[in-house]
Amino acid sequence: MKKFLVILLMAIAGPMFSQTLQSPSEYLGYTLGTRYTPHHQVVAYCQYVANTFPTAVKMEQYGTTNEHRPLYLLTVSSAENVGNLANIKANHIAAINGKSTTAASHAIVWLSYNVHGNEPSSSEAAMQTLYELVNPANTVSKSWLKNTVVLIDPCLNPDGRDRYVNWFNSMVGAGSNANPQTREHMEPWPGGRSNHYNFDLNRDWAWQTQVETQQRIKVYQTWMPHVHVDFHEQGFNEPYYFAPAAEPFHDVISPWQRNFQTQIGKNHAKYFDEKGWLYFTKERFDLFYPSYGDTYPTYNGSIGMTYEQGGHSRGGLAVQTEDGDTLTLVDRVAHHHTTGMSTVEMASANASNLVTEFSKFFEAARSGAKANGVKSYVVTSNYLTSLQPFMALLAKNGINFTLTNDNITGKGYEYFEGKETAIATQNYSVVIPTAQLQGTLLQVLMEPKSKLTDSATYDITAWSLPYVYGLKTFAVNTPVNAKAFVQTNMPQMGKNAYGYLLPYTNFASAKAMATLIKDGFKVRMAQKPITYKGKQYEAGSLLVLKNNNTAKWQTEIMPRYLQLLGTEEVVTLETGFMDKGPDFGSPDVVTLQKPKVTVLTGEGVSSLGAGEVWNFFDKVLEYPVNMVNASDFGRLNLKETNVLILPDGYYKWLGDKNTQAKLKDFVRGGGKIIALENAVAQMADEDFGLKRKEAPDAKKADEQYLKKYADRERDALKEGISGAIYRVQLDNTHPLAFGYGSNYYTLKQDGNTYQFLKDGWNVGYLRKDNKVAGFVGSDLQPNLKDQLVLGVQEMGAGNIVYLADNPLFRLFWENGKLLFTNAVFTVGN
Repeated sequence: MKKFLVILLMAIAGPMFSQTLQSPSEYLGYTLGTRYTPHHQVVAYCQYVANTFPTAVKMEQYGTTNEHRPLYLLTVSSAENVGNLANIKANHIAAINGKSTTAASHAIVWLSYNVHGNEPSSSEAAMQTLYELVNPANTVSKSWLKNTVVLIDPCLNPDGRDRYVNWFNSMVGAGSNANPQTREHMEPWPGGRSNHYNFDLNRDWAWQTQVETQQRIKVYQTWMPHVHVDFHEQGFNEPYYFAPAAEPFHDVISPWQRNFQTQIGKNHAKYFDEKGWLYFTKERFDLFYPSYGDTYPTYNGSIGMTYEQGGHSRGGLAVQTEDGDTLTLVDRVAHHHTTGMSTVEMASANASNLVTEFSKFFEAARSGAKANGVKSYVVTSNYLTSLQPFMALLAKNGINFTLTNDNITGKGYEYFEGKETAIATQNYSVVIPTAQLQGTLLQVLMEPKSKLTDSATYDITAWSLPYVYGLKTFAVNTPVNAKAFVQTNMPQMGKNAYGYLLPYTNFASAKAMATLIKDGFKVRMAQKPITYKGKQYEAGSLLVLKNNNTAKWQTEIMPRYLQLLGTEEVVTLETGFMDKGPDFGSPDVVTLQKPKVTVLTGEGVSSLGAGEVWNFFDKVLEYPVNMVNASDFGRLNLKETNVLILPDGYYKWLGDKNTQAKLKDFVRGGGKIIALENAVAQMADEDFGLKRKEAPDAKKADEQYLKKYADRERDALKEGISGAIYRVQLDNTHPLAFGYGSNYYTLKQDGNTYQFLKDGWNVGYLRKDNKVAGFVGSDLQPNLKDQLVLGVQEMGAGNIVYLADNPLFRLFWENGKLLFTNAVFTVGN
């Protein structure tokens, strides 16, 4: 009988106990915000909630980071909605495509946490927000979830978060120290902000160069949320920031998107006012650059917003602010949790309007209403491999296009000439209709010059894809219909050949060259144009000859091996005797040396700059590289390398005469230095040969000193530049510019100017104001002319390559990858 009563009591208590849920503090064993929670424990708590309430939460792994940490998305709603998620999602997607037969009624909110690893309060807040949404005792949140689906990504950047958290937990004592000068507030290089390859994932949404972004966007596109929030942290002395955003707003942003983020901000303000918490709005964080966690969702129809809590990197568990207050992690978590819940509340209260306005956004996109009269874009090239990276980006972003080899006629605005001309297509063209679901995003990415309503913007101001990819493009005011091109079988290649010729036309050719050299082949390069069987091949053509590669030459597989390299064309050679130009034994046909590459990294080097170079070699070029700390340069044996790369940064030892002598000896002995951005500026200040170009000392009246204090930020912009595109004139007979035409489009991000080299090669330069797009300050712009941008200085048997602008910018600047590869492989042979 007693046993029966125990069983009966357990049966009665079971449902009650099954409806209880531990808070993060209870589950973790410490009060949330009194420690930093490692990523695996964040995941464990989320999994615990999902397992405890499977009818309210679904947890899905959508990807894996470079360091093999899992990426998760949680879906939270009422039991009824969770049981019907497939239909809710399908109906929502059908509605924005104009194909729904059932009216969509659910608001979809996506909350993204910890994209910057050393802004760690947000993942802590994610756990608290998850708990309050699921907690059976919270009847208010349950009412919101009746018509709202909440998607929670608790940590977008686990590698960066754990880098920061593990470091901090190893630095802090038994109790936290609020003194901001102590070591627990001084994060070492490279910091936890970035991912494994030191990339800023909050600049990568549109470009999708990083594995975390690529995996996330695939899932994002299956949901297309009405509201998206990106949780961040800023300097610890700053109060909380939430929407509405600052100007500039891009002009494609709808009045509803502007208005509703203001409504959300006012709701946040209500809760912050009740608590006496400080905040600011409408300042600093704009909605312009398309690859942020707020703008990318905005250009995808969402109410995209950034929330910024003070405390990143130096916040620790507690930090004393300049006002004398102590900001704790507990405070930071509470603030982020409050805005997260407030966002869900507002989405639920306005679900009907969100659904209606979201559909209107995409209805306008499908009609082409956001395209400023442009009906089609025609992007054309002689080389299919030049178009493939561009098409890949369009596909990643869900933008429809047609690849064709039709001869397209008519008129259109030609980007490179900056005016309307007759359309002149080349061998292949990509035709993109503007009237499509992603027409708004397409307009933002393709417009030649984005309209700035305010020059005080947070990031670059120019990114038009035809310049980024270096592709001839026409914006056409009439629809263009074209027949799709279908790739036929590759042409057969002779097997018993004298050798093979690979035309050098783009980055695909350069990567093939790097692969051949890495695989041990001897590759020769024609440094002048050659003509074979009546067809001319430009300077830079690659030659793989049998007599140079007898040890590796396998007649049966060589043709297939070369085709798999992905080059546009492989020409079977029957002889080394050319119709025109140098024969293969000429001094103008050189054997390319195998680069043994060392890249300086670590303290003093830009982590982002070093990361771009590292990621390029590791993941894009797939070529081995030695990453060496700049602080170890004094001990570095330069005999083990022949290419030394100095990414953007500040190298303390560059001013040391003994170090300069070591570098010069390295170059004179046949080595090559490739300097980028500020490394170029430093070398120009020393005795290497390059010199800065001083701006004219304009004589101004004394009134120039009578400035208004209130105008100080605006006045500073006169000397500023926010990532503007310039057309660089090229000497494409130099190996640094092999594979290019007469121009290269660069992204200028600083006002540094350099004299032309007197004893060297001025390969890329500005002769006059060649600004194409983007903001440049009124005082700076007149100085950006008649200057070196790309130079090669010969010194003894070696070279110094100066790249004043970054050709690998965020690894989306596709047109610069060939340039950088040339600097490594072709210069100096």
